Order: sequence, then C-alpha cells, then structure tokens
Amino acid sequence: MATALERFYASGGEDQQFATVELSCPAWAEPILICQGYDDITCMTEDGRLLTFIAGAIDVSIPKRDNSGNQNVGFAIDNVTGFAQQRINEALEAGEYVTLILRMYLESDFTAPAERPYRMRVKTSGFEGLTVQVEAGYYDLINTAALRHIYNVSEFPGLKYWP
Repeated sequence: MATALERFYASGGEDQQFATVELSCPAWAEPILICQGYDDITCMTEDGRLLTFIAGAIDVSIPKRDNSGNQNVGFAIDNVTGFAQQRINEALEAGEYVTLILRMYLESDFTAPAERPYRMRVKTSGFEGLTVQVEAGYYDLINTAALRHIYNVSEFPGLKYWP
C-alpha cells in the first residue's frame, strides 16, 4: 500500500510537504519543536499527541534508504534567540543523549505523519553563527552490541571457570 508521500510525489499536485523536528532529552522539561515554513502548525503525532511546532528556518535532507551500517542526516536549526544552544548545552552537562524525531506532513493532512517518522540519536552538534549544526543517525550498526544481553556470572553461574 502506498504511503501518502508516495501518492504526493506521483501526483504532482498543489499539496506542500512540511518537515517537523522534535528534539527531546531526559534533562529537558519539554522538547524543542520546530517546523519548516513561516507559520506555526499543530499536528497529531503517530502516538496521538497534539503538538504545536514553532516555525523556524530549518533545512532537512532526508537520508537515503540502503543497507549501509551507519546513516547520518545533517541539518541546521535557527538559533537567533540562543534557545537551541542553551538546551543542547544542558544535555551535554547532564551527560544525556538527545533524541531527534523527524516527521513529514502534507499540508492537506496534519492528523498524522505522511510516512513513518525517523527516530535518530544526535551524534554531534556545533554552533556556527546563528545556526545550530546537528548530525544525527538512525541506524548505528557500528555501535550496536552483538549480544544485546550482557551475560555475567551472577545471572549465569555456568559461565564461571572451575579449575
């Protein structure tokens, strides 16, 4: 079954595509919500939350979908007020990971994302002038443990060597 975005690309109609970015961290009281464009938009997320995204100057390059081990997406977030820089510094001081969720919406339907959201972990961030440069990845095969469960002798006594 075709997603709404696939129908959008095939139709060539008047509908516009909007990218929204949700940056969240356990150290923050609430997430950073930013959308492309000049107007704030209120959207329904895939889990039923109603969020208002603040219009901002962001540019998102959607990563290609392939079977490589590590796929990164880089983009810039407007930081004229210094709000994003302050939040990222709070996360660094707390030693917490920043999670990024990229959702694509169509102008005709803000009740659900047009395709499955990209959930990514922010890997690096930097500040250049009035923008925050963020690099995030959504499949990190290199840093994924081969064994998801760490086996130890307290849970598995048969692992202990008996001379």
